Parts: sequence; structure tokens; C-alpha cells
Amino acid sequence: MNVKSYDIVVVGAGHAGVEASLAGARMGCSVLLMTMDIAAIGRMSCNPAIGGTAKGNLVREIDALGGEMAKIADTTGIQFRMLNKSKGPAVWSPRAQNDREAYSIEARRRIEAQENLQIIQDMVTEVHVEHGEIIGVGTGSGIRIPCKALIVSSGTFLNGVMHTGLKSRIGGRFNEPPAVGLTASLERLGFVSARLKTGTPPRVDKRSIDYTKTEEQPGDPEPEPFSYQTREVTRDQVSCFLTYTNHETHEVLRSGFDESPMFMGLIKGIGPRYCPSIEDKIVRFAEKERHQIFLEPEGRDTNVVYVNGFSTSLPAEVQFEAMKTVPGLEKVEMLRPGYAVEYDFFPPHQVKLTLETHLVGGLFFAGQINGTSGYEEAAGQGIIAG
Repeated sequence: MNVKSYDIVVVGAGHAGVEASLAGARMGCSVLLMTMDIAAIGRMSCNPAIGGTAKGNLVREIDALGGEMAKIADTTGIQFRMLNKSKGPAVWSPRAQNDREAYSIEARRRIEAQENLQIIQDMVTEVHVEHGEIIGVGTGSGIRIPCKALIVSSGTFLNGVMHTGLKSRIGGRFNEPPAVGLTASLERLGFVSARLKTGTPPRVDKRSIDYTKTEEQPGDPEPEPFSYQTREVTRDQVSCFLTYTNHETHEVLRSGFDESPMFMGLIKGIGPRYCPSIEDKIVRFAEKERHQIFLEPEGRDTNVVYVNGFSTSLPAEVQFEAMKTVPGLEKVEMLRPGYAVEYDFFPPHQVKLTLETHLVGGLFFAGQINGTSGYEEAAGQGIIAG
């Protein structure tokens, strides 16, 4: 392989990596985007949606800075809603339900069409520094790539471990391996790491749902796009549906607490406060008789439904039995259980406001490596770092 030098190397092609690599290339820098799977560029690991309360405003700010998230969301959206319309304009929040596969395909298309930007499928395992400045990276395949700047946007992959009940397996995302070596390399340079956890809910077959027992949540009749460059949204929209947990649901979930990796101490990392698991919700908010569950399609041409509000790492059989107590899900077919993923991050006191690290010049951290969670927060950090 003919190895060349780059102005910028970006590690990871999630939402932070997409924005970082495009921003750098559009400023005339030569950029190399490194990913362990080219087909996973811009993949929506959890909920196939962009925006929502507070997050929608971030997407519009990214758009104003020249980022791509808003335009990709407009292109691949299957439902558009402006949340909080019953309140004042200051808290209105745009949200789009997106086609999961189409979003990733569109993100990759935009990356591949960008001048000054190359993609390589490989894993970065080593960071090379000289006199306190970044000079390159080493990869799992043994290649050394020189660069002037390095942006690490590794998502949930650094030494990732996935938990379902008392069973665990290594991985950064369902059926995808973890990234190993990079944490140790950064620690040798003096960086301090810690562990975080996030989770995802089960996926179910829409043909097994009784929608007559749920509340339809249609899109806005006159949908408003995210991007200032999108004139209008003219495609037909797809509805989401609302249902609720109940006392029986909570009792079934509690029956699995003795096999919960979170409550049994298997998970050491902490999770984001605004996205708790269903088991965490019924403990922390024990006085609540029910919790909202949104049934959200993952695309136009798929039967997969995302059970929003039911993020969990309880045993698969407990997840299944608990879902069957929810109105509309009595005969549900679970396609994939939920799980928690635990991964390394680097507490953000180690970066400047520019996201460049204090320890190493030219080294930037963006996205979940800084301890944040969410596509929009990652993309915002990515465009700043890029």
C-alpha cells in the first residue's frame, strides 16, 4: 500500500467523524477518514431519529456552520414533527424520524463525493507524538500514517463490552467488534480514561403489533425541514405510535433485577441522565404508574420497529415477557433484545474549548469520547474539531 501523509486523520465515521472529515476537507485540508467498516458510515446506532427537545436546535446550528446532519435528515426523513408547539417558540424543537439504512447510505454518499477526502477501512491502534505534537497514527494492519492533526471520534467502540442480563460479549455495537489498542496508547501519553455506559431497546416486528390499542402520532401536516437549504419536504410521512407501561410491566421487569448487569455491579460505567434505562426509570421514579413507550418504524421498507422508552440490559426473556404486558404488544415478536454497551471515554477536562487536547498539540477529541451521548452532540463536536 502506498502510504501518503495527510493534514488530518479522523478516527471513526459516526456522526462526529462525518462532520469533522467534511469540515476539514472543505477548508482545503487533505483528510483521511478511518473506519472499521465503510458500510457503517453515519450509522444510527440507537434511535433512528434526529433532533427533538434541545437537540433539534443543535442540528440547526450545525447546519448554519455548513454541516451535513440537517440535510441528511431532510433527505432521509420519514416523519417530521415540531415538538412543544403548545408552548412558546423559544422551546419549539424540530424532530425527524429517519430511515436508518437510507441515512447511512446518504452520509456515505456525501463523504465519497467530497474532494480532499479519502476513506480507509482499518483500526487505529497507536498514536504517534513527537515533541508534544501529533505526527501520525499506527493501524491494526501495521501501517503507519503521518498526519499533522488527529481527530478521535471513536463513539462507543473503545474496549466496548455489551451486556444483556448476566451475559456479556465484546463489541462496540450489535454484531460489530470493539476498537482495541487506542485507549492504552493514549494512556501511555498521560491521558486519563474512565468508563461510560449507554443502552438501546429491543427491536420488534411491526406485523406483531396491535396498533388499535395504541395512539397514533402522525407527522405535521406541513412538515418543516431542518436545513435552511431545504425548500420543503414533500414525501409522504409514516406515523409513530404511543403506548404505556403499567404496574404488571414494572413487576415483570423487577423480577429480573437479580440478573441485571447494572444492579449486580457488572457495569461499572455511568450512563447519561437524560436517557435512563426502563429498569432505572421504575426504580428512580417508583411513584409513577406508567411510562411512555413510542413505537417507531426504522424505515419505509422494513418491518423493524424501535421500542423507544424501553432501553434495557435485563435478560432477553425478561424483556420479552415485560413487553407482552404493554397494550398493543401482547403478541409481539422480538427481533433483537436490548443491551447496554460499556466503553472507554476521556473526561473532557483534558480538552480545550476547541476540543484540542491540552497534552498533545494537534490531537482533538470529538463525540462520545468526551463523555457526551447523542448523534446531535457528536455532530456538533465533530464540526468544531474539524
